Amino acid sequence: MEITEQCVVALTWTLKDTLGEELDVLDEPVEFLVGGHDLLPKIEEALQGYAAGASLSLHLEPEDAFGDFDDQLLFLEPRDLFPAEIEEGMTFEGSALPEGCNPDAPRTALYTVAEIYPEHVVLDGNHPLSGIALRLHLTVQGVREATEEEIGRGTTGTGFFRVQPQAPGNSLLH
Repeated sequence: MEITEQCVVALTWTLKDTLGEELDVLDEPVEFLVGGHDLLPKIEEALQGYAAGASLSLHLEPEDAFGDFDDQLLFLEPRDLFPAEIEEGMTFEGSALPEGCNPDAPRTALYTVAEIYPEHVVLDGNHPLSGIALRLHLTVQGVREATEEEIGRGTTGTGFFRVQPQAPGNSLLH
């Protein structure tokens, strides 16, 4: 079966920055809905017409991946608004920011604790891969028709580097 809109692809990949530093590896196949919200548009576009067994190497500029870094999404917040056990790398949904945080911080963003100082916390609302050109080598491990439920949801439940709120020590991007 060839990859078309509204099908599910099982992919493995290696993701690197342009300097060759490995950012992520998927050794076991993960399923993504093509034509939904799971993959970046440039990846979906490149996959069209391929079948299981195909390998592709893609170069994604920031505008085709996670956008440019936006310094307007950096916020310096009072340390005492956050729990004592806060750690760098923790994430907070904008809608769950503590009362008293900057009202200009978009409540739809996901914020990563970038730095912690005695009196302040730096929150970063950029995607961890924003501003970075990426090199992606992927292999199509399988292709199947999407279920009506997957099409209705617009996802198989897995997104390409969808960052979820996470506990300290969990640095997975996928």
